[in-house]
Amino acid sequence: MTRIGETIGVEEEFHLVSPETGMPASGAEAVLATVPEGINVMQQEFQRSMLETATEVCTDLDGLRAAVVRARSQVIAAVEQSGLALAAVGTVPGGGLPLGAVFPDERYRRISDEYQQLAVEQQVCACQVQVGIEDKELAVRSIRRVRPWLPALLALSAGSPYFRHGDTGYSSYRNIITSRWPTGGPPPAFNGLEDYERRTSKLVEAGVISDLGMIYYDVRPSARFPTLEVRIADACPLVDDVITIAALSRALVITAGEAELRGDPPPAIEDEMLRAATWKAARSGLTGQLVDPVAGQPVKAAELLRHFVSYVRDALDDRGETQRALDGIEAIQKRGTSSQRQRRVLNSGTGFEGVVASVTAETRLP
Repeated sequence: MTRIGETIGVEEEFHLVSPETGMPASGAEAVLATVPEGINVMQQEFQRSMLETATEVCTDLDGLRAAVVRARSQVIAAVEQSGLALAAVGTVPGGGLPLGAVFPDERYRRISDEYQQLAVEQQVCACQVQVGIEDKELAVRSIRRVRPWLPALLALSAGSPYFRHGDTGYSSYRNIITSRWPTGGPPPAFNGLEDYERRTSKLVEAGVISDLGMIYYDVRPSARFPTLEVRIADACPLVDDVITIAALSRALVITAGEAELRGDPPPAIEDEMLRAATWKAARSGLTGQLVDPVAGQPVKAAELLRHFVSYVRDALDDRGETQRALDGIEAIQKRGTSSQRQRRVLNSGTGFEGVVASVTAETRLP
């Protein structure tokens, strides 16, 4: 029997910032040099002002939450030892400006040389959920069922309103930045593994991307693990929001995989409508109108979330996670997304330094 969703893990990307100015700080090499031997939860990212952590493989949400807190605690200790602070958020207000050379890695240098300004502005952080699905053929075929609901996850996680010292007008400007890459944004509805491998390999052969690691779609099969990787969410400062996104992501992959195994007809959604729905989620977050990508109609954010939960309800029920997911969604709606909270802080008159201080404080909370 094919196993879907029995395992789950989270990869979090973080900004390194100066606690005095709130500006991005190119300190990744110094931080990694302080990590004790045997601590392997953190690694370098594309920019010197970023780090990434990865949890161990987990099976339930309590274990996942403990793993996220453990990984954060370790990276926070290393970062603070270097005199810096850590921000789990899509963008920081001072991001997007030239920081000098990328992290000293030959592959990163090649990408920087090829993509120029895109690489300069790739100062963005995501929260990525790895959901176990052993059959890679099934994983790829499930993408066409997962992708319609990704805008709902983006709206929930939206936390990147500021970039280059200004308000972008977006709730998730990180998503706009990443969508400019050749393989960024919503993925195609692949027919199966052979179709996926053929089409992505052609991009490498054409010289559009340098390797298959540059497949940046909002959901993709992992190149390293037997998982489907849900990549659409902004990095979330609050651990509870990370767990909410993870629970919904796993339920979505389970629902999609089981529908594929049953042979249910996949949703007929045009690529342009899905891209439009994703753009609208990046623009509005949980405020204003979103787009129901299945119906192709405008819908209030709360209604889209209800549709989403209804779609994945059986998978949540089977794991006893329904109430936890509902409570998590309600908490985000009540307190506002990170983007909404950041704007409230700026409106209080504390400046961008206050915005970054609020985000780093949330990142430190268990």
